[in-house]
Amino acid sequence: MNLHRSACRVLPLLMILAMASAVRAEVVTIAWDAAGKFQHGQDIAPGKFAEVCGKLNRDQAIRWSFQANAPLNFNIHYHEGKKVEYPAKQDGVHESQGTLTVPLDQDYCWMWVNKSSVPIPLQVQLAR
Repeated sequence: MNLHRSACRVLPLLMILAMASAVRAEVVTIAWDAAGKFQHGQDIAPGKFAEVCGKLNRDQAIRWSFQANAPLNFNIHYHEGKKVEYPAKQDGVHESQGTLTVPLDQDYCWMWVNKSSVPIPLQVQLAR
């Protein structure tokens, strides 16, 4: 009987922890190498997103590109209070490239959303 009570208390906690880790998406911090480049690769789970973020200074020019094995929804964004600004936004693309000329000193994020039912590998390159 005592074992049953312990299991009844532990099982809901384990279920909550499992759900929390399932909905949590990892935000990767941009770490520039000595040459001013950043590369990252990961699989994006079905219905989840990938995000790489970092502090950028006004007037910096960041060259970016990415490749995925299937279409993703993509954006570059930053927050001004409660408002979200999107210097770039594309839906249903499996690769793209461009240059972000940074308008404000701010934290900027490159984000990809997987709306499919299968994991999608992603490769990202940034250069300043």
